Amino acid sequence: MVRADAMLSPPPGPTESGDRRRLRLTVTGTVQGVGFRPFVYREATALGLAGRVRNAPAGVTIEAEGPAAPLDALVDRLRTAAPPAARVESVRVEEDGAPTGLAGFAVEVSTLDGPGAAAVPADLATCPECLAEIRDPSARRHRYPFTACTNCGPRYSVVEAMPYDRARTTMRGFPLCADCAREYADPSDRRFHAEATACPACGPRLALTDMAGGLLARDDAALAGAVAALSDGRVVAVKGVGGFHLMVDAGDEAAVRALRARKARPDKPFAVMVGALDAARALAAIDDTAAACLAGPAAPILLLDRRAGGAGIAPSVAPGLPWLGVFLACTPLHHLLLDDFGGPVVATSGNRADEPIATDGEAARARLAGIADLVLDHDRPIARPLDDSVMRLVAGRPMALRRGRGLAPATIAIAGLPGGILAMGGHQKAALALTRPGRVEPGRHLGDLDTPEARDGHAAAIADLSSLPPEPPTAIAVDAHPDYHATRAGEAAAAHTPRREPVRVPHHLAHVLACLADNGVVEPSATLRRSPTAEGRARRHLPSRCAAPDGAGQPTDLDDDAILGLTWDGSGYGTDGTVWGGEALVVDAAGWRRVARLAPFPLPGGEAAVRDPRRSAIGLLHAAFGEAWTDRTDLAPVAAFTPAERRVLAAALARGLNAPVTSSVGRLFDAVAALAGLAVGPVSYEGQAAAALEAAATGEEAPAYPTALTDDGELIEFDWRPMLDAILADRHGGADAGRIAAAFHAGLAATAAALARRLGARRVALTGGCFQNRLLAESCIAALRASGVEALWHRDLPPNDGGLAVGQALWAARVLETEREEEGETPCASPFRAG
Repeated sequence: MVRADAMLSPPPGPTESGDRRRLRLTVTGTVQGVGFRPFVYREATALGLAGRVRNAPAGVTIEAEGPAAPLDALVDRLRTAAPPAARVESVRVEEDGAPTGLAGFAVEVSTLDGPGAAAVPADLATCPECLAEIRDPSARRHRYPFTACTNCGPRYSVVEAMPYDRARTTMRGFPLCADCAREYADPSDRRFHAEATACPACGPRLALTDMAGGLLARDDAALAGAVAALSDGRVVAVKGVGGFHLMVDAGDEAAVRALRARKARPDKPFAVMVGALDAARALAAIDDTAAACLAGPAAPILLLDRRAGGAGIAPSVAPGLPWLGVFLACTPLHHLLLDDFGGPVVATSGNRADEPIATDGEAARARLAGIADLVLDHDRPIARPLDDSVMRLVAGRPMALRRGRGLAPATIAIAGLPGGILAMGGHQKAALALTRPGRVEPGRHLGDLDTPEARDGHAAAIADLSSLPPEPPTAIAVDAHPDYHATRAGEAAAAHTPRREPVRVPHHLAHVLACLADNGVVEPSATLRRSPTAEGRARRHLPSRCAAPDGAGQPTDLDDDAILGLTWDGSGYGTDGTVWGGEALVVDAAGWRRVARLAPFPLPGGEAAVRDPRRSAIGLLHAAFGEAWTDRTDLAPVAAFTPAERRVLAAALARGLNAPVTSSVGRLFDAVAALAGLAVGPVSYEGQAAAALEAAATGEEAPAYPTALTDDGELIEFDWRPMLDAILADRHGGADAGRIAAAFHAGLAATAAALARRLGARRVALTGGCFQNRLLAESCIAALRASGVEALWHRDLPPNDGGLAVGQALWAARVLETEREEEGETPCASPFRAG
């Protein structure tokens, strides 16, 4: 007799041994490497039950026998009282025959039999108990940089295969000494079956080397040498959990400038690492939510509002921005380094632009030559590279901007989702996703796929994700853009699957679906069930009706289960031959359709306009005024070009040469930043102009710029021309950039709410890279709520292309199910079928 998770207690009934029964329990989710087996041992022993617990490919299996009431209590405890880092997805309860008379409860060796379904645990920041140990002169692990227990330490960065046991991690090369072995075998010790445990006698060691590989010091002397180098203004490459950081003194302007010059990173902000929350509070405003996020097991970089005066942080750390990326020391090594150094350090990824982070000393010395002065290395191998995770508080809750150490590979449960769909993600901020039965596993951040090294990392991540635990892909999902490296890699991989061809998923649809999954609204009886396969059928338009520009008038009411997705980002492949990026999509039981867009404008120079906001501004001016824009030399983006350059640009725009049309809100941000005088030259990192516009608007108040919603019979358009007129009038009147930026953000939020009212939307998903902007996201959320509309925004998945693969996987599941139905096969359960 097998029970579903919804019915967790075992069924009543007589057994062959009176009131004693024997159960077999299978617990799935993130239940390995998080202290789950010791937890089961303690609970079962306290309840007087006999049996055994072990890791298995499916999760954790438990055999327990005893009276009915304690067995019921054990099952309830599995569901409600699991360790903090565990995520229980299901508890399967089976009668396992008559009691066998077992005595005592045991933690047994893992079994390798059965299908793989266990979720891989994420790395956990140092727990308070281990932190106290390394600071206690009387403790055996005093100042030991690799101290860990069942509550903290490396997991995803060291595991090589599942089930999660020491023999299948990179710790297998460090046999336990007698003292550690006693702790490992003691049920009362917090290192009971702690696979990453070690001590100075048997564990990894530190080494400080020069860039030629010459050994300078070991162990505590190595740490002291690194601290001295930081104090001298030098750049030190420090090996952490998922790879190397490049570190300098965050208060030393010359050192920070030197790091910028060596890494060819002139403007993009650096993150700052501190040792404790009090040190973080000296740098930034931190409320209870921020404190919980910073000090949580993921220990991400968190973007925070800076305190006035900067608390000794060098101006070049985050030039021109009112926020600062701050994170706490996440390993004993980092805690010891910061304790000894006595102040905050810049800690940025140990790589060159568009390359994966270095993970071993030899690679660090080779690839970081000319950047770092010294390397603080250790001999615990890293199984896979992991950048630091990045988060931001939006409307009172954390939102992921990058999934790396501490967040990856935490899964998202989606009932009925089939396994085996590998989604390849996009070209920028690349990340994969793999579905397993009932859940999707988003992969780690891989970066942009512009270099051979990044593409090699993408290929390695495909093999890695499919092997933990083994899940050979049965279908591949890719972005619709034919020239993305990820698309081409997916096409090659699909040739080895039963379908032979990948499922091509529109870029902005994938964004919306990722947001829905992130908010738990993809359900068996709700959105996206039984959708047609053909894109032409899926993209049917809503009937249009006239309405006033402010959204008043007769609305086009959506079905109750429909969700309006505002996908505002930089650019994505459009199905009509244009570059999309300011779209409104409806997803419902019938599929998806594009119902509105930003009024398009040209991008002179194409890709060059992405790197130069002035070009977006000129495209906007050309769309509004024709060639008359060339006379507006009172405007910074026009004056920045010489008369000859303006003539060339005007001729190209008039002929449509290398001037693709876009509906991108991201490019609109660039244009407005240039018109406001904030971005009058090429940018050095993606989103730089938009960040400057958000920074200028922060703390400012201004009436919303006007916009209009027009209708061409098929699509509603968000017409930016009234907004542009108001911006130009403000510039002529001497308004500063802060007022223009604030009015622009307010105008976008008002437009989002007006469009929701126009369409009769009840729920609106806010997604795409533009919603990394906290001011934009919070303004839209507030405007929607004021209109009685529920706003959905991202949580665990980034709104940028880092969440794209999850949406691709979900749409591929729908396509595959529909294909099975059309071929007359009995469809499997999926989140896209009627309940």
